[in-house]
Amino acid sequence: MAALKRPLDDPSTSRKPKKSKTADLPFENPPHFTSKLVADDVDFPRGGGTTFTPLEVKAIRAEAVKEANAELFKDSQVEAEPKQSKKRKRKSDVATSVPSMAEKGDRVRIEHLNYKRLNIGMKILGQIVSVEPLALIVSLPNQLFGHVPITNISSQFTALLEKMDENEEEMSDEDEDESGPSSSRVPDLFEMFHQGQYVRAVVTTVHAPGSTDTSGIGKSRHELAKASRRVELSLLPERVNSGVKKTDLKAGFTLSAAVKSVEDHGYILDLGISDISGFLSFKDAKKGPFDSKGKLHVGRLLDVTVSSISANGRTCNLVADFETFRDSCLSEAINASSVLPGTAVQALITAVHPTGLNLQVLGFFDATVDQFHLRPDASEKTYKVGKKVKARVLYDYSTTPPRFALTLADHVLRLRVQTPKTKNSASPSIQEAYPVGTILDSVTVLRLEAERGAVVEIDSGAIQGFIHISHVSDDHVPSLSSSGPWKPGSLHKARVTGYFPFDGLLQLSMKASVLEQKFLQVSDVQVGEVIKGTIKKLTDSGLFVSMSGNVDGVVWPTHYADITLKHPAKRFKPGASIKCRVLVVDPDRKRISLTAKKSIIESSLPVVAALEDATVGTVAHAVVFKVFEKHLMVEFYNNIKAVVPAREISETPVSKLTELFPIGKVLKVRIINLEDQGRIIASVRQASSNFDVTNDISAVEIGNVVQGTVAEIHADNAVLTLRPSQVRALISLNNVANHRKLTVSQLRAQLKIGENLDDLLVVTRNVEKGFVIVACKPKAKSAAAAHNKASLSIDTVAIGDLVGGRILRHIRQGALVKLPSRVSGTLHPTDTADDYDLAIPFPQVDSILKACVIAIDKDKKQLTLSTRHSRMYPDEGKPVVDPEIKSLEDLYVGATVRGFIKGVVDHGLFVNIGRDIAARVQIKELFDDFVKEWKERFSVNQLVKGRILSVDMETKKVEMTLRSGDLTKASAASLAIADLVEGQKVDGVVTRIEDYGLFIQISGSKLNGLCHKSQLSDNPSADVAAAVRGFREGDRVKAYIMKIDKRKISFSLKPSYFTDEDFDEANPTAENSASEELNDEEDLPGNQVDATVSDDEDDADEDIDAMQIDINPQQHMNRSSQQTTRPTGPSHVPSLQLSGGFQWSTNMDFDADGDQSEASDSDDSGDEKAGKKKKRRRKQIEQDLTADMHTKSPESNADFERLLLGSPNSSYLWIQYMSFQLQLSEVDKARDIARRALQTINFREEQEKLNVWIALLNLENSYGTDETVETTFKEAGKANDPKTIHLRLALIFDQSDKPIKAEEQYQRTCKKFGQSSKVWTHFSEFFLRQGNVEESRKLLPRCLQSLDKRKHLKTISRFAQLEYKLGDPERGKTLFEGIVDSHPKRLDLWSIYMDMEASQGQIQSLRNLFDRVLAQKMTSHKAKAFFKKWLELEKRIGDEDGMALCKAKAVEWTQRAS
Repeated sequence: MAALKRPLDDPSTSRKPKKSKTADLPFENPPHFTSKLVADDVDFPRGGGTTFTPLEVKAIRAEAVKEANAELFKDSQVEAEPKQSKKRKRKSDVATSVPSMAEKGDRVRIEHLNYKRLNIGMKILGQIVSVEPLALIVSLPNQLFGHVPITNISSQFTALLEKMDENEEEMSDEDEDESGPSSSRVPDLFEMFHQGQYVRAVVTTVHAPGSTDTSGIGKSRHELAKASRRVELSLLPERVNSGVKKTDLKAGFTLSAAVKSVEDHGYILDLGISDISGFLSFKDAKKGPFDSKGKLHVGRLLDVTVSSISANGRTCNLVADFETFRDSCLSEAINASSVLPGTAVQALITAVHPTGLNLQVLGFFDATVDQFHLRPDASEKTYKVGKKVKARVLYDYSTTPPRFALTLADHVLRLRVQTPKTKNSASPSIQEAYPVGTILDSVTVLRLEAERGAVVEIDSGAIQGFIHISHVSDDHVPSLSSSGPWKPGSLHKARVTGYFPFDGLLQLSMKASVLEQKFLQVSDVQVGEVIKGTIKKLTDSGLFVSMSGNVDGVVWPTHYADITLKHPAKRFKPGASIKCRVLVVDPDRKRISLTAKKSIIESSLPVVAALEDATVGTVAHAVVFKVFEKHLMVEFYNNIKAVVPAREISETPVSKLTELFPIGKVLKVRIINLEDQGRIIASVRQASSNFDVTNDISAVEIGNVVQGTVAEIHADNAVLTLRPSQVRALISLNNVANHRKLTVSQLRAQLKIGENLDDLLVVTRNVEKGFVIVACKPKAKSAAAAHNKASLSIDTVAIGDLVGGRILRHIRQGALVKLPSRVSGTLHPTDTADDYDLAIPFPQVDSILKACVIAIDKDKKQLTLSTRHSRMYPDEGKPVVDPEIKSLEDLYVGATVRGFIKGVVDHGLFVNIGRDIAARVQIKELFDDFVKEWKERFSVNQLVKGRILSVDMETKKVEMTLRSGDLTKASAASLAIADLVEGQKVDGVVTRIEDYGLFIQISGSKLNGLCHKSQLSDNPSADVAAAVRGFREGDRVKAYIMKIDKRKISFSLKPSYFTDEDFDEANPTAENSASEELNDEEDLPGNQVDATVSDDEDDADEDIDAMQIDINPQQHMNRSSQQTTRPTGPSHVPSLQLSGGFQWSTNMDFDADGDQSEASDSDDSGDEKAGKKKKRRRKQIEQDLTADMHTKSPESNADFERLLLGSPNSSYLWIQYMSFQLQLSEVDKARDIARRALQTINFREEQEKLNVWIALLNLENSYGTDETVETTFKEAGKANDPKTIHLRLALIFDQSDKPIKAEEQYQRTCKKFGQSSKVWTHFSEFFLRQGNVEESRKLLPRCLQSLDKRKHLKTISRFAQLEYKLGDPERGKTLFEGIVDSHPKRLDLWSIYMDMEASQGQIQSLRNLFDRVLAQKMTSHKAKAFFKKWLELEKRIGDEDGMALCKAKAVEWTQRAS
């Protein structure tokens, strides 16, 4: 506590007062000043003494005498003096008054706050530096720290804690019943407080140093928590606001209050003042600095400002606005107890000292400001006696008369966190700018405090730091001297060891031991780093190692060595050095785990310390930490774990994993797969040195053109080694044979191992197995097609023209096709082919196609396209299986049509049978028989066939049935067992599959029979079990009746029972005939392959086999041991041909791996002559299926995920995935996919990330709220170029018919990016498109005031062009005339002017412009360009006379120039 002043009881002295020495001292430090303020001042000196020196006592007495004389004799002196001397006397009075104020100020000592001067009950302002689970860590003035236990927040909050502790179960039940969050749920401290927040507190306890902690902080390893244990604070409003009277509450008074209850219109606040309570309305609460959007919790502490007092005086209306709280200034106070810490006041400087300032507050209270709380850039002229300054109260001294400590520091006045002074507008915090451990090469000593330490300047005044006297040197320094090695102005090397946030200082150390210390804190240690430490102790739980300074690590027993140590104490002696590697770093818990295993310490393999480091193909060391029956769990660095399945442990089967792999064993593993949930799959088998796996196949992307060398040749495929990546790849021999126009046998005779193959296209890849699949590159497009593409425009295109384009995305009307010159087109599913069996209703995104224009919409600049062969090549006269339905007149009752399912709803299907015609199929019209789970049989875009039931021309409604009403169906339905005979061949469907055979139902009847597995193949050595597994339920087969015994039918599927004619009769319908498709190669669905590997329709036959490849390369190596014989045509052909295509269901899908591998194994079957044709047919069908698998557009989440594994950086795929979810009304999933995309796409792919951000903004604009749009917009602005995001959002609003929001966004953009010409021109174009011409023209003078002069011409030119295109061409002409008149030598502007005039067809005006520009001096090269342009314009919009005039002018110019 500060010493009290002694009363001046002896005013009778007549001695002349001496001027105080401190009054004339400058503000800067004197060279030999040493502070006399020590911590051992006596609070109550014996004998009523004083702490003033005798000189100070004499000065005080003399000042009192002088003041008394001045008051007593003032009137007589005024009368006696002549009038002329009055002015001089006033000047002298003023001259003497300033020193007297300074002398009076000498009586107020400037003291630093320390733990001894902190007394219980002192009110103090603090800043939160850390929010712990059970306490707040608070920074106090003068480098002190304190803590606030969770029970000292507010009385209401403490009551909630007690209630929760009494009956936690009842609390949980009440939480479910309560609607608001403020009722009974106990919020966490981090929900109510945040780092950097200023709080008003009261000191409740000051513990002695080293006392046991009872605060609830626990044994925290955090240095701040340790420093804060001594001082316990309280934020209870009744304690902080004690002394404040009801009469003190006036408008502008600031105080802290706690939420007492939540009412209908606002909150009742507890002010801690008797006879009055506070009220905060919901409207005013929203203005507060609260993160949560819901209601405030009961017990929450708020900083509020008084706005008014109710008429009855019982309620005080409050506001929680931060700016109001910060800017409110207390103008008057009746008593000192109503001046709370944190209150802003106006103060008068009464004295300037080397150690600070003396001030007068509120007219009659004394106050001081120490040097730590002055502005760092203050000079002698900053603070003068008599000057008024704005200050903030820090704490009161609890003395009589009252005295306060103030601060003039800018960051405390603004109640903000201190930031370093930098040139950038967005300055980081001091913790970010100077992390703990940062070494500062040169800090400048500003001033010394002999007993405390040194204040230094960092980075030319960017920030200041404080070095305690104990951290100046490793040697003991009793005091600091101005003439010693640390004198002011000297430079030293220091290291950041902490922060004093309230004072805005860095905590530094100049100790050599601290500077040389490798690790200052746990976060400085890097995972995977090899370190040398010293053994501290060995316990049963682990080995403790000192790494550097006070940073320790622990080695767990499983990491003592590569083998289990029976006696670790013999190896590890305390004090001995040890070499370890950092295994885990946990900065939150301040823990470091080490390993002493030699194999890991000396490992040169990559360190997998995060999920980002775990890439497929990475080989690294891992430690077994858990063993299961069928897999191992291994651990990398930083607790990253992986699963090793039993099949990946060894090439040979392994039993008893617990014996072979004890916990702690080091394994070398290869990462082979990463799952979406962050699960890592690793392999020990593939990590061995003799396992041939390409290290990196990321260099080979789908669509790349590569070269390869033939390494192996198999029956159907060849194994290649790609150059230069050395990645192994497969290519189909059929594909190469078609490309070279050879047969497969001829190719096999010519192809040699080591032969080079060029121009190969990567069509797919298998990352897990390190294999890619390639095909021969198709022929290039013709030059004529490229020319037609370049010259396409909405004005030149005509119906019937063939155009080329790229599939941009899928929309409701079909596929959106991007064409040149800002023209787009739509391709409806029914316009894709003349035979829907060969159609792809939704071609793959980014695939290239050629189509015919069948309709033009010039307003929307959109074409309607068709890829029907009859439309594109009408002269060829090929048959049309599915005719084009243009209107309802084309339909009649009973007509058989086919179409694509548009949607599956509860009451049936909607089928697209024409561009604008959809037919409804009710549930009763779907099947001939009752089917319970009918939805599983249908999917969107599935091809179905049916008959028209009714056509309503007025309502434009069409009813359709899929039921078969023909006679053959009726006769088949009445088929009985008596109608069957042995040896008969029937059609059937596989209904059930067992290990011993197949159950087959005869088509059109309810008769079932068994085909034993022995009746599947003619080859007795075939693997019939594999053949059984090759079938799927729902497969259509042709069966041979072997035996009928007591209503039991035995079937056979052996190929020897069937001939070609059996299959020709099976499907007599032309459009579903398998034999017709097999014999006519032109009808094969080659366009499905084209979507992936070809842009030219003529290459379909050559590329048809590109995808017929077994993805599993092991089957090529062990083919002889795995050959199986599948049943030929009868068992496989019908299922592939999808006869009765309108009844596709999910069980008709094929497993690419299974069907391809089994079908390709049929080369060695026992058939000879009769089998050759069947083999050839089966292969062609397999090619069609594989091509369809790889080229069909994704239809499920699994499809998208598979595609994204191959192209994770493709924004097209991600956006298509989002669109797919939106079609399912899964808006939240679409948002999640966008967030995943932003995290997945490589940070270098800025454009791809931008595409996803724009898609997310579009999503929020369409499906979100204004708040979500604004939040997403701000995030996008931080992650991308802000100007681009601003303009894109404005464009999104414009395109979505939200002109008001678009205009507001453009206004924001112009305000922020006023220096950009592009922003203004976009804004002008927006107004013109809206028809608001006047507003658009007002922008031009506005933007010229904001833009640099160098941008004026470009901007005016763009505004003029916009007038030509969207406004008044005459005004555009006026603007251009002004430009060319002022800048006639800018020939580029002349050229733009001419182009604009040409767009208006003004040939005479163009001739005048050419005459004017050619009259200027220019080079012959430029003149030639103008004449050439003139001649072209005359040809286009002029006449023969104009062309002759142009040529004559050219001759004349040439003669004049020569």
